[in-house]
Amino acid sequence: MLRIPRVFRSLRNVNYRIWAVGAFVSNIGTWVQRTAQDWLVLTELTHHDASAVGLVMALQFGPQMLLLPWTGFAADHFNQRRLLMVTQAAMGLLALALGVLTVGGIVQLWHVYVFAFLFGCAAAFDAPVRQTFVAELVGERDLHNAVALNSTSFNAARLIGPAVSGLVIAATGTGWAFLINGASFVGVLISLATLRVAALRPNARAHRRKGNFIAGFRYAWGRPDLRAILVMLFLIGTFGLNFPIFISTMAVTVFHAGARGYGVLSSIMALGSMAGAFLGAVRTAPRFESLLTGAGVFGLGCALAAIAPGYWSFAATLVIIGVAALTVTNTSNSLVQLSTPPEMRGRVMALRVGVALGGTPIGAPIVGWVANSFGPRWALAVGATAGLASALVALLALLALPRHETRAPS
Repeated sequence: MLRIPRVFRSLRNVNYRIWAVGAFVSNIGTWVQRTAQDWLVLTELTHHDASAVGLVMALQFGPQMLLLPWTGFAADHFNQRRLLMVTQAAMGLLALALGVLTVGGIVQLWHVYVFAFLFGCAAAFDAPVRQTFVAELVGERDLHNAVALNSTSFNAARLIGPAVSGLVIAATGTGWAFLINGASFVGVLISLATLRVAALRPNARAHRRKGNFIAGFRYAWGRPDLRAILVMLFLIGTFGLNFPIFISTMAVTVFHAGARGYGVLSSIMALGSMAGAFLGAVRTAPRFESLLTGAGVFGLGCALAAIAPGYWSFAATLVIIGVAALTVTNTSNSLVQLSTPPEMRGRVMALRVGVALGGTPIGAPIVGWVANSFGPRWALAVGATAGLASALVALLALLALPRHETRAPS
């Protein structure tokens, strides 16, 4: 057997190794596009309009909530590997199409809005199945470790992608960043096609019947621990996880940085996110106490970012925010999956993703308006308030819940 340190124990599984390689390539492309998209809207298609960036975010993440009745059931009902191949291919084609429009010099703001919404629709079906597919790859024993390693990979790509995007934008223009992302989806499609299907551990499948979504919602809302997690994710996801607005507006309007400077800030934040994901991989099991700590540190980090006097002090606070944000998202992911029956897992995870990202259509325009009207520092103050409010929810839940409900089952 391949000798691998315990922190990387999921990599002992050959299917997970195949998946991880393809996903990493695709993740780099995703961050190249995200950085380029924000830069295109903020500096090329508008004159530093943070509200336009907020609207793009709203359109891209709104389908997570809009399509909830179908996305969770799709993850529970259909073959997960095949569904992932469809969603990944769709997102790759959309990235290529936007790249062609941009390279051709004919892209307009409304084009970005349309592509953001279409990309969001594909991502809404992709997110819950991609997260629950990890259990098919490694089984439940290594699920928490695999979730953490997935986030480590995603944020390692986040470390590389924005910097690459800044260089590509400066050298060849924004459109080529979108084309690079479109090509990167080939990596994950190859990995899905070459998995050892016989070695997968398929979850129990849900049957088509009326009320599937309502059943999942009632199950999640009827459990105090899951209800507290959903409220926390709504607060932080709606008003706190608006990093494209926070970082781009601080970089451009406060520190007067160019595309490279913006890309460097995004990469520095990824250092913190990767550290948070790595810490999650070290832990043997997720605990509710970690949610309290993560939310509190997130609020404190945003507050420090709001008063940072210079570029590099602001960059340092992004590391703190990254660690805290990943602690909250990874811990909630593992707690929800490990404590939910396999046949219900896709619907509950879709609800988790929908609540965490689906609040963006509410929060991003508000945060963008605050940044435009009062300045980016006040927008960060909104994120700080959301983090501290989320920590209060976690504290109240810890005081009320029996101790065995604050940990995932062994």
